Amino acid sequence: RVLFCSFSVFTSLLFFLPNSLLQDKMKVLFAVAAAAAAGVAAAELTRLPLNKDPLTMDRLRTQARTGVKVTDTGSIVINDYENAQYYGPISVGTPAQELNVIYDTGSANLWVPNIHHLLSPHKTYNHDKSSTYKPNGTIFDIEYGSGPVSGFFSQDTFNMGGYDVTDYTFAEVNNTKGLGPAYSIGKFDGICGMGWSAITVGGEPSPFTALAATGQLEKNVFAFYLGNDESPLPEKNSELILGGVDDAHYTGDFNFVPLTWEGYWQIALGGLTVNGDSMTETKIAIVDSGTSLLAGPTTEVAAIAKAVGAKKIPLLPEYTIDCNATAPDLVFNLGGKDYSLSLSDYVIEDAGECIFAMTGIDVPAPHGPLWILGDVFMRKYYTQFDMDNKQVGFATAK
Repeated sequence: RVLFCSFSVFTSLLFFLPNSLLQDKMKVLFAVAAAAAAGVAAAELTRLPLNKDPLTMDRLRTQARTGVKVTDTGSIVINDYENAQYYGPISVGTPAQELNVIYDTGSANLWVPNIHHLLSPHKTYNHDKSSTYKPNGTIFDIEYGSGPVSGFFSQDTFNMGGYDVTDYTFAEVNNTKGLGPAYSIGKFDGICGMGWSAITVGGEPSPFTALAATGQLEKNVFAFYLGNDESPLPEKNSELILGGVDDAHYTGDFNFVPLTWEGYWQIALGGLTVNGDSMTETKIAIVDSGTSLLAGPTTEVAAIAKAVGAKKIPLLPEYTIDCNATAPDLVFNLGGKDYSLSLSDYVIEDAGECIFAMTGIDVPAPHGPLWILGDVFMRKYYTQFDMDNKQVGFATAK
């Protein structure tokens, strides 16, 4: 309304100006209108702030791992969330009950806890306090790398970024033991899977698929900006954008890579090189916001670690590297374009030690072997997930 009012007042004044001034004022008018329109477009983007729970050496040393699991149905369990870093708000019920979730492109269910344990930092959902709750009761049971998480399905309204999705089937979880001790001190309460419906447990639409079906978004696209949370600049804060991308978060153009399967956000991997030498025979990659590190076949990771000078952490699958090392770039080829990660991109520094941000993960056929491009990759490259066009786009993050 302010935009149109300003436009009308400005144009009415133009009729009283000489031709020479009129031309100059018209130029100003169009510049102002264009800037205002850009501001409106930016304002229409929906922003969910993401908080970061830093990955530390202590967390790496204390968390238990059991690796990848294959479920009875043949699906592959990728994440255990014990090293997940980024989480943000979601609400369930009427009135809204707000919780923090990991927005995870490597899974496709929404689950929230419903039991509050003594001294637990976690927020919980109570369906007795929601006027829009509908019972379902079907058992929910999902396997993670470290064990099972279970509960039961229910229906209620959930709200993501200000958009309501009514009568949505999600899971109330009363057993989180499968996430290990890391969950008890973690800062996230539940998981909001941002993958495709093909990988949901229970066969219901995934959360973003359900949101897209409501027609509330201008574009059925979301984008992660994983910024520097220590920066005092607001534009450097991490956020999840719904409905498009924020031009302020990247430079250059997006390069798009088509999906090879609409389950995970899975794309073809054209290659991975170090110093020009090929380091992989793997042809599949998935882009996964729920994984902090880069992950790939164990033998390939070991060879890459050796090539960059990283050393194995005893009894753990991760590696450390000299923070001041002169180390070569890692170069991933996606959609015919090279994406390089320098030493500063592929290490995580903590208390004077540097973690080589890559770990081994052996995913069996038919879904594997594969590489996981986690938060380490997504911090360097602003990533948009385009459900409309079944593709993933990458641009250099600012």
